[in-house]
Amino acid sequence: MTYDEMKKMLLLVESPVDKLEMVMDFGKNLMDVPESAVCSEIHGCASFVKICQFKNRFYGVADSAMVRGIVAIILAMVDGKSIDEIKKFDFDGEFRKLNLNFGASRLNGIQSMISFFKNL
Repeated sequence: MTYDEMKKMLLLVESPVDKLEMVMDFGKNLMDVPESAVCSEIHGCASFVKICQFKNRFYGVADSAMVRGIVAIILAMVDGKSIDEIKKFDFDGEFRKLNLNFGASRLNGIQSMISFFKNL
């Protein structure tokens, strides 16, 4: 699923609870990480998170349903972009547009994942 498709779906939903359930559903579609991918653990997340790269594609692993959904959204945001485009991408602005109600620990984790991509 593309980021634009995710964004359209989330913007159609008004209920914060329904939005978070949708985020968790996005995480069910994360692709398996290829064995030869290079992975980095993302520190600063309350859950275990790894972002992996194989060739020009990113993959993610997380140990909670909500975080898998967040990872899926971030991976969709960067899919098909060059490293330079990723570094310039306004992740924070896009997350504001999605109007998701995350707690402080989730927001810290999101910022840690964003920092990973900004520092590629």
